[in-house]
Amino acid sequence: MVALPPLNALRAFEASARHLNFRLAAEELGVTQGAVAQQVRGLEARLGDVLFDRLPRGLRLTEAGRKFHAPLRRAFRLIEEAVEELSQDRQIILSVTPSFASKWLVPRLSDFIDSYPDISVQVDARERLADFKSDGVDLAVRQGRAPFASDLDAVPLFSTEFVPVCSPSIAGQVTHPSDLLGQVLLNDTHGLWPLFLDRVGVSGKPRMMSFSQTSLAIDAALSGQGIALANAPLVASELASGRLVQPLEDVLIEDLGFYIVAPRKPRQPQMVEIIRNWLLSQV
Repeated sequence: MVALPPLNALRAFEASARHLNFRLAAEELGVTQGAVAQQVRGLEARLGDVLFDRLPRGLRLTEAGRKFHAPLRRAFRLIEEAVEELSQDRQIILSVTPSFASKWLVPRLSDFIDSYPDISVQVDARERLADFKSDGVDLAVRQGRAPFASDLDAVPLFSTEFVPVCSPSIAGQVTHPSDLLGQVLLNDTHGLWPLFLDRVGVSGKPRMMSFSQTSLAIDAALSGQGIALANAPLVASELASGRLVQPLEDVLIEDLGFYIVAPRKPRQPQMVEIIRNWLLSQV
């Protein structure tokens, strides 16, 4: 049997190849950046080949590095799957945006835990898109426009209806779309207020306050700072409780819906099906 390189060196290389950065690999592995770099140098010496080009702002795989990383990544996935298969705890990783997590998912998670007590859900709430091959993510919920990549299954989760919402203290001041020009409009990264105003026939330059996340715009509306334009399901509970009201009947229908996205060949097909069906049942 061929003597294999040390496992720590292989892990250091594999993580570095995914991140193309020694620092990020070190954070993932819980060691120092210097330790990762040293492990990779030792592996290169043992293999007699350079695996990375060291660049001023990161790393680049050499041809040898690319050839080595692909089968090594598959080998680590096989090990991970074997461990998962034997483990009594079943875990699924769900990638969502912070706004979707705080305004829709988290309030409903207790229902999933009650229904599937043997499944552990890890919620990865970040804005960046999930990489199903390298991040270990099983399923994602993303807001976007179809079609998605050909190797992904995307199932619509809920509507693309956007509604203006504000606190009850402001609602009485807005009885006609033109009244919006006298209010602060709370914008998020989707920037749909100009389109909404155009659709309802309002021209002029409104006062805007912009946020990097939809949840922040909704929170600002809850605190009486202005009027947000939010996807209806994200504010359904606030509207039902009266904490937010919809001052106008006008809505914006836009093809920017929420989708449940997963690889066509998921690594845990049964688990993916369970949580997909549960998400759909919550709509």
